[in-house]
Amino acid sequence: MQNTNPDTILIIDFGSQYTQLIARRVREKNVFSVVKPNDVNIKDIKNINPKGIILSGGPESVSNKRKLQVSKSIFNLDVPILGICYGMQLIADYFNGTVISSTKKEFGHTNFVYNKTSSLFNHINLKKKLNVWMSHSDNIAKLPKNFTCIGSSTNTKISAFAYENKKIYGLQFHPEVTHTECGNIIISNFIHHICKCKKSWTTRNIINESIQNIKNSVQNNKVLLALSGGVDSTVVAALLKRAIGKQLTCVFINTGLLRKNEVNEVKFNITKKLKIKLTIVNAENIFFKKLRNITDPEKKRKIIGETFIRVFESESKKYKDIKYLGQGTIYPDVIESSSDSKKSDVIKSHHNVGGLPKKINFKLIEPIRNLFKDEVRKIGKTLSVPEELLSRHPFPGPGLAVRIIGEVTKDKVAILQDVDSIFIEEIKNQGYYNQISQALAVFLPIKSVGVMGDQRKYNYVVAIRAVNTIDFMTANACELPYKLLKQISTRIVNEVPNVSRVVYDITSKPPGTIEWE
Repeated sequence: MQNTNPDTILIIDFGSQYTQLIARRVREKNVFSVVKPNDVNIKDIKNINPKGIILSGGPESVSNKRKLQVSKSIFNLDVPILGICYGMQLIADYFNGTVISSTKKEFGHTNFVYNKTSSLFNHINLKKKLNVWMSHSDNIAKLPKNFTCIGSSTNTKISAFAYENKKIYGLQFHPEVTHTECGNIIISNFIHHICKCKKSWTTRNIINESIQNIKNSVQNNKVLLALSGGVDSTVVAALLKRAIGKQLTCVFINTGLLRKNEVNEVKFNITKKLKIKLTIVNAENIFFKKLRNITDPEKKRKIIGETFIRVFESESKKYKDIKYLGQGTIYPDVIESSSDSKKSDVIKSHHNVGGLPKKINFKLIEPIRNLFKDEVRKIGKTLSVPEELLSRHPFPGPGLAVRIIGEVTKDKVAILQDVDSIFIEEIKNQGYYNQISQALAVFLPIKSVGVMGDQRKYNYVVAIRAVNTIDFMTANACELPYKLLKQISTRIVNEVPNVSRVVYDITSKPPGTIEWE
C-alpha cells in the first residue's frame, strides 16, 4: 500500500528495540508513521515529506569514532524534530553540546521533574513527578547554544531539552513504552500540537486507500493469493475480494507443518464463512524432503520460503493470466527482516519477507505491508472477518518447523501437533485463551526417563509457553495456575505417544524471544 497521506511522521532508527513501538504509538494517535534506517538519504526524506521527525534510541554512543549518524540536512527541513535517548544525545552532539559517559547510569524506572514549561508537556501536571523509563549510560553534560533544559531525572541533570524556535526537542527517557507515565500525552503533544498533524490515519481511510491501490496496480490482471489461514492472509483475502472480486484466486499450500486439523479449518473458514473460492495443494512430501537433515533455524526458514514460492509457481501454471502474488506481509516483518539496517542484528528472517528467493515469476502485491497487527485486526473486523479468526494467536509462517528444535520429520510434527492441540484446547476450555497473547508448544530433541504402567520409558521432552504482551516487542511469561499446567501436562503425557515429560517456559522477552527459533 502506497502512502498518499501528507501527514506523516518519519522515525529514523538507530537500532533501538523500541523503534517499532514509537511507530505504533504515533499511529494509535491516527497519524501515519514510517520507519527508515539512519543512513536514509535526504532525497528520500524529502519524498516522504514528513510533518515531523523522531530520532530513535539505540545501543551506540555518540562518543564512538564511528558513531551512527543521520544527514545533518534534516535540521534544515523546517520540520519539528524529537530525539529520544540516543536521538537526544545525537542532537546535542550535532549542535556542539557535550555528551559524556555517566558515572551514575539509569536503566529502568526513575523520577522525572520539569525545570521549565514546554509545549512538549502540555496537559501534564507540572507540579507532579513523573515515573519514566530510562535506558542509557551516557548523558548531556553541557547544553548546546540556544537549547534550554526542560527536565531532570534522579541521576541526570539534563533529561529533556528544547530549542523552541526551531521546534527541536530531546528526551532522555522513552515516552513510547507503557512504563513511562504520561508518555502517550507527550507523543500526542509532539505530533498533534507541535507538528500539526491531522488525525487522518483511520481504519476506513486505510481500507479505501488499500482497495484503490489494489485496483490501480492489478487492473484487469489476476491475483494468486498465498493463503495461510492466519489473520494477515485472511484479511488480505477479504481486501482483495472487495477490490477485484473474481480476479482473485486463493491457494492454500498444505506444507505438512501446520497445526492439527488446520487444513479442514481453513477450508471451512474461507469457503463457508468468507465465501471465497479456495484451492488446496497437498505438498507435504515436497517440504519434508527439502527439510531432510536441516537443523539450522535460518536454513529452515529460507528453504520453506523458497519451496513455498516454487510450489506456487507450479500451481500458477494451471491458471491463465496470473501476474500477481498476494501476500500477508505486515510492517514488523519488513522492519525486522530489513537488510538495510546495518546497526542491529536480524534476529530471524520472516517467511513473508526474508524467506523469499531473489527471483520470482510474479509481481508481489502486499496490501497490508505498511500495517501493524492491531491495525490489520481492525481492518478485518470492518470487513466482517469472523472474530474467532481475528483473535487467533500468531502462528509462524514456517509453521511447526521452527517449533521443532533440530531436524524436522513427519513423526516429530505429528507429536507436536497433538501436544499443541491439547495445550490450546485446555486453555480455551478454562477461559484463558483470550487472556493470552500467544501460546505455543515446542518439540525438544532430547529424551527423558519416565515410568508408565510400571514400565521404564525413555521418551521425548516438550515445552509449552504462554506469553502476554502489548506489542510483541517485549513479553512476559503468563503465570498460569498450577492446577491448569498440571492438567495440561497429565493429558499430554497420557495421550501423546513418545512424550514422557512436559516443561513450562517462563523466560521473558528480552532476553528470550517468544518463539524458540
